[in-house]
Amino acid sequence: MAGSQAVISETEAEAHANVAAAVVSQLEQVVLGQPAAIRESFAALVARGHVLLEGVPGTAKTLLVRSLGQVLGLEFRRIQFTPDLMPSDITGVNLLGAQGGFTFRPGPLFGDLVLADEINRAPAKTQAALLEAMQERSVTVDGTSHPLSAAFTVFATQNPIEFEGTYPLPEAELDRFMVKVALGYPEASVEQGILSRVLGGFEADEPESFGISRVLDAEGLAALREAARRVRVEESLTAYITAIVRATRTAPALTLGASPRASVALLKVAQATALLEGRAYITPDDVKQLAPAVLRHRVVVAPELELEGVSADAALASVIERVDVPRA
Repeated sequence: MAGSQAVISETEAEAHANVAAAVVSQLEQVVLGQPAAIRESFAALVARGHVLLEGVPGTAKTLLVRSLGQVLGLEFRRIQFTPDLMPSDITGVNLLGAQGGFTFRPGPLFGDLVLADEINRAPAKTQAALLEAMQERSVTVDGTSHPLSAAFTVFATQNPIEFEGTYPLPEAELDRFMVKVALGYPEASVEQGILSRVLGGFEADEPESFGISRVLDAEGLAALREAARRVRVEESLTAYITAIVRATRTAPALTLGASPRASVALLKVAQATALLEGRAYITPDDVKQLAPAVLRHRVVVAPELELEGVSADAALASVIERVDVPRA
């Protein structure tokens, strides 16, 4: 085992997995046809990571985060990012009171699950304010630091096909997102099921129509997070994670590889995923399956290959296949 990690027992892991299964079951009643997005988003939340959601409009990005907040009993806040959005619009401001003196009025970042909708439409200075909150889990206004919620997590959305009027996220900010979750169109049968739910009274903008109930609270989420940190990781697995991330830096198909922060993210989300599946240890398959979600937004495909239609996922698949998998 790597380091001096205090490991979780199999019995404790199974107990946490039962709770997690109840959470996922509730979410799958609302967010139809997106099982991978649900699992990856929930695992990142348990791993204390921020999530970048990418998909065309109408693929349940907002619905996923709103439902997650409802099932976990966490406060959901939504911020619509626009070109004229100022940093104070999201962090908060100091207001002069009637008796003199200033009182801090918190902005929408002071929630638990914060949806940064169309994050790439905000100017650089507003993105920078969000970056501080994501990294430090606090905001600074007029020289005073204000801590954010212990459960504070940013779920940011991007539209992959519309770029007019946008400000591409810099690599430094992209690197702060633990995973990039891709949401695609559902299968025909699932899409028909969505219509059936609407006929039954479901409305995406009315949470009371979701028909789901709370499974956890902030304390329960904190317990999951603490347990995930104690999932066993053998030294061969840390070597495997390191090898995959380092291979992205020398791959001919990529002009920018992943940073050491990516290694940490892959380790943590693999631990969370193992816990959610009831295991007290991670496996090579955990690492291999989660690597695309952790790395796809941290690498840059060579321009000549991008012109040929090679995606980051395709380039990463080639890189991962060339890395030796450790024996169980």
